[in-house]
Amino acid sequence: MLLASVTSGATSQSPASTILQAANRRGNIAREPAVILSNIRHNMIRNALLITALFVSAGSVCGQTPAARPAPSPVTPQTRPAAPFELVEYGVQITPDQRLIIVMAALEAAGFDPTPAGKEPSAFRRLVRKDQESLDPDLRRRLKNFFDLNRLPAPATPADQAARYVSLAYAIGQPPLLEAPERSDDLPGGVLAVLDFAPLLREFYRKSGIDERLVTYMRAYQAEGDRLRPQSAEMVRSVLSYLHTRPIVVSTERVRVKSPDKKKSSAIVYSTRVHDRHFNIVPDLLAAPGTVNFRVIADEYYAIIPEGTDPTASEIRRAFLQFVIDPLVLKFNKEISAQRDQVKQLIDAHTKAGGTVSPDVFVVVGRSLVAAADARFDEAARLNEVMSLQRRQLQQARDETARKTIATQAEAARAAIADETIARLAEDYENGAVLDFLFADQLREVQASGFDIGNFFAEMISGVNSAKEGKRLTDAGAARDRAVAARKAHPRYSAWLVDPTSESREAADVSHNTALLNKLGDVEKLLQTRNYEQAELALKSLLLEYPGDPRLFFTLGQTASLWARDTTDDDQQTQRLNRALGNYRLAVAAAAPESDQGLLSRAHESMGRILAFLEQKDEAMKEFDAAIRIGRVAGGAYDDALAGKRKLAQP
Repeated sequence: MLLASVTSGATSQSPASTILQAANRRGNIAREPAVILSNIRHNMIRNALLITALFVSAGSVCGQTPAARPAPSPVTPQTRPAAPFELVEYGVQITPDQRLIIVMAALEAAGFDPTPAGKEPSAFRRLVRKDQESLDPDLRRRLKNFFDLNRLPAPATPADQAARYVSLAYAIGQPPLLEAPERSDDLPGGVLAVLDFAPLLREFYRKSGIDERLVTYMRAYQAEGDRLRPQSAEMVRSVLSYLHTRPIVVSTERVRVKSPDKKKSSAIVYSTRVHDRHFNIVPDLLAAPGTVNFRVIADEYYAIIPEGTDPTASEIRRAFLQFVIDPLVLKFNKEISAQRDQVKQLIDAHTKAGGTVSPDVFVVVGRSLVAAADARFDEAARLNEVMSLQRRQLQQARDETARKTIATQAEAARAAIADETIARLAEDYENGAVLDFLFADQLREVQASGFDIGNFFAEMISGVNSAKEGKRLTDAGAARDRAVAARKAHPRYSAWLVDPTSESREAADVSHNTALLNKLGDVEKLLQTRNYEQAELALKSLLLEYPGDPRLFFTLGQTASLWARDTTDDDQQTQRLNRALGNYRLAVAAAAPESDQGLLSRAHESMGRILAFLEQKDEAMKEFDAAIRIGRVAGGAYDDALAGKRKLAQP
């Protein structure tokens, strides 16, 4: 079994080679040294020459896997509905884990609280705290003592404190036994440090009553998984479309077995074993906010993400890229071995210069390709945004001067995006991805060709020139400096990269928004005094000044709904409720899914309540489900939608 965690620029200290070590990460990913367990399925050998032979053997086996097929290209929509995008076909699962829930609940009882200062704990954390109010005080004290005695020293973050316990969750058995692994020097250091937490964990499971509450907790985790599903599908689809590939979801290995001939025989007999590979997206409602933990256990990849995380974010995308790229490194190990000397020269030079890099050429190749693919993916997405924005602006341009200005701004955006890509590659290079510039250059050709990256991999790794790659940081210096300066100069850097005029426009939007909020405050006072007719007239007047604003449509719906509540005439009440439904639907249509999630959640929940009152149960259920799918967002109505759905389901 292999247990690895994401490491930012860390060099593996184990002499056993494996490409299944976690790739170099960016962002707020918890950091923990990656270490290899003994008796892993691949029977890795310490001798370097034998390691090479092992990779050659594994490559020939991987070659037996059916050739990767290109991901389907976008097509013109047909009259019949397209088949749904099934994550499981690509090895992706959204899988809550009971062990993780139990470990994190025990940590909560021990006093672990990652909630940022000045913010309220999440609804689920408050629920867990309430459920554990009657926990045995002596057990709580011992849990707290263990956690306090094993705290990491400053400046460790809450995410760093929790990372070792996350690793422990994937090292123990399933409930109710929660068996701990045998103590061994081959266990990851993080797990070894907290292994004695396992007996306390078993006692916590028996005495806390969590075994009875797990069903309820799992429903909350599954609801979060449902929220993650559409975004996860978009992430997987876009990555595979960019690489023009499908992930290898089955791995094979040759294992030596005893000869069936009882007599002594010099013949060596091998057996082939087949394993499914999975990329598991695991929601963690008790995690430190904004922190993604990544673990690799043999053929199982786990991206453990906190509540509210966007799966299209770079950290999760990079983890999925590693899932796609790792088997390619195994499959083409002979081609990589042929470049061993050049790569080793590059590794030695980087180490001599004080850089951090793995001594394993296969780890370096995998890490570099992941970094290059992630940087190029972001670059391609941003360039597409620039092109779309430029096209829209040109359609509205009135004269040649305006068109020239638009073209100049678009060119400036492309130059800034190119600088940012180089800066990211340089940062990953310093953290051990010393071939990322090489792969980034060649990924342009893969992207342009439209062919499967697996068909290009052998060509991409051939001809490594250590002298050329060793100069990459120097050559990138000017572009990197420009990108770093731009990051500091622009608070909304990502938006500025695509649209250099966004900041000045945003300042105007802030002023515009402030004026609207003040006017909505006046409408609120009218509603408080039940002056519904005057409030409705004021809102319709504001629509002329702020056409299409979803907040105005929502408040019109709210006004009609409140007015209906205070109406005794049945026909008038029904008319006003239908008017409220119409305005809520207009609010949903006008809202932006990225920035108006709270408003969307409340609009769907409000429509659900009205439809339930009008005895349109099926339509009401759809609206409650829509609010639930959005999740627990600021200003939303997630809990109200759950309550409405439960009430609707009652006889």
